[in-house]
Amino acid sequence: MTDHIVVLGAGYAGLGAAKRAARRLRRADARVTLVNAGDRFVERIRLHQLAAGQRLPDLPLAGLLEDTGIELVVARVIGIDPEARTVRLDAPPYDLSYDVLVYALGSAADLDRVPGVREHAYTLAAVDEAVRLRAHLIDSGEVTVVGGGLTGIEAATEFACTRPGLRVSLVSAGLIGEGLSVRARRHLHRAFSRMGIAVREHAPVAKVATDGLLLEDGDELRTETVVWAAGFRVPDLAATAGLATDRHGRMLVDRSLRSVSHPEVFGIGDAAAADRSGRPTRMACQTGLPMGLYGGEAVADLLTGRKPRHARFRYVWQNISLGRHDGVTQFTRSDDSPVDAVLTGRASAAFKESIARGTVWVMRHPGPYRPLPR
Repeated sequence: MTDHIVVLGAGYAGLGAAKRAARRLRRADARVTLVNAGDRFVERIRLHQLAAGQRLPDLPLAGLLEDTGIELVVARVIGIDPEARTVRLDAPPYDLSYDVLVYALGSAADLDRVPGVREHAYTLAAVDEAVRLRAHLIDSGEVTVVGGGLTGIEAATEFACTRPGLRVSLVSAGLIGEGLSVRARRHLHRAFSRMGIAVREHAPVAKVATDGLLLEDGDELRTETVVWAAGFRVPDLAATAGLATDRHGRMLVDRSLRSVSHPEVFGIGDAAAADRSGRPTRMACQTGLPMGLYGGEAVADLLTGRKPRHARFRYVWQNISLGRHDGVTQFTRSDDSPVDAVLTGRASAAFKESIARGTVWVMRHPGPYRPLPR
């Protein structure tokens, strides 16, 4: 009997898992089906560049899957029935049965945390969102980015560098770059000042309106365009299906990335919460890519009679681009806490670009993941 592995999502985690499992199982009686809402691989870490007007490489999934034996199904997942081991889709074949399921549906912008975001703000979590924002910015003279994390920082600086006449502001509920060292944050603010980006920290947003923001302290910030980069959410499909999830809807998985409630289901990427000493994994490419490779290995181990190995990965750095010619690379401990070592300027920008290109190379040639030494 042929074992059927179904992988949901073709991002950094899902594509890597599908290709790694298919490679390991190429001589076994197994087949792999990859389900994705679109027919292209999305370099999500570059979507701020797309929104700023730059062209990104076209990466059809069919090309990335060539000679792998993986079947690609372009459809949206609308439901999962773990008891019947089936997945429901909004397009043919509409229903897929599985023996092993890999849940890698990623995350999306959190549009409901603050009133008005869904109606009045632009986001950067998907290609269509970035394209819509790019078209809007052509006729906009002012943009306010909300969110002091990596997405907000990269978006604000990319806009300022690409369109010097655009008035750019960056608003954060806390410190901008809160998880970075003092040295790294100092470089960020020097870059903001050089680019003319107006910065406001410790300014939680209470509401987004048609003409700007209302802050929790009562202040109003007028702006033509609001870009919301203040958090992500995961699909509710896992929770709705009865799979064990945390309070944010992320699938709870064990050290082998198997669902703690349904061992025939593996959870990887943003949509899974692999515990690291009491704290969940960070939503990031740096997490999703190794989780995907480990997940593919674990699926192959399970179907070939081996005990799935424990996932083992560590954080090494956080790379932040500040336009195309500046950046901050914050080196970290394995738990993602910052150390004093920081790389800045053109060297950091070049390093970030090499990492971004390297992820696509890994998607083409997904070998076993080997964590960097401590």
